[in-house]
Amino acid sequence: MPFAQLKDRALISVSGPDAEHFLQNILTTDLDTLGPGQAKPGALLAPQGKILFDFLISRAGDNSFWVDCRADIADDFVRRLMLYRLRAKAEIARQDQVVVTVAWGDDSTASSSDSTALADTRFRDVAVSRAYGGGARDGGDPDGWKAVRIANGVAESGSDYQLGDAFPHDVLLDETGGVGFKKGCYIGQEVVSRMQHRGTARRRVLIAYADGLLPASGTELTVAGRPVGALGSVSGRTGLAIARTDRVKAAVDAGEVIMAGDVPVTLAIPAWAKFSFPEGAVSAEEA
Repeated sequence: MPFAQLKDRALISVSGPDAEHFLQNILTTDLDTLGPGQAKPGALLAPQGKILFDFLISRAGDNSFWVDCRADIADDFVRRLMLYRLRAKAEIARQDQVVVTVAWGDDSTASSSDSTALADTRFRDVAVSRAYGGGARDGGDPDGWKAVRIANGVAESGSDYQLGDAFPHDVLLDETGGVGFKKGCYIGQEVVSRMQHRGTARRRVLIAYADGLLPASGTELTVAGRPVGALGSVSGRTGLAIARTDRVKAAVDAGEVIMAGDVPVTLAIPAWAKFSFPEGAVSAEEA
């Protein structure tokens, strides 16, 4: 299987008698559905419902968890978790120099033979595993890893959106199992639940396609000069975008061209996703 070693990731350990109860009460992920051998996405939100930290979480043993997040936010994440810990019996610590390796491919034999490999549950159409520890190798294929994320509509903060600027629905955490809608309260839960029940989510991760090379990440998507979203990760002629689905639908219905800088693009919903473009979308001028 192709692989990549991710030098921009860090691990936080959370362990102790109250670890699961503590995390269940503050994170979006429903830990009751987190099985052994799984790495599930999630977020710690602001009370207003926007993502402050995104991560993958897995079980590291009894009353013990790994939280896999961006290395540059790990220290801030630890401080925030400690702020919420209060009297909970849970130890929280960043683990230094732990190698994070991802592997992917339709043939999962390599990952299934490794007892330490975790299934990255964000991916539906390709087997993706994550492993922590082991020796550093040649780094593998980081560009290939980015291409796999793009092809499967899997967005991550930093590469595709900024922390503090997106709701879980914007980045499809509601569709990848990163939000537990049947669990009890957590920070920001009221806002997220309201968006879910009212169906008000309009910004969504889409896959961008172009006939030529796409411009750089962060390039604004426009229709007749009006903004509809922005590019995230880019790999050649494909990329991720977070865009207003109502404005995209209105542009398509009107036969207007969506531009990424000076490059025409087509925006599509990831094949596995359950959401759709809204019916009767308002015009771009009205949106």
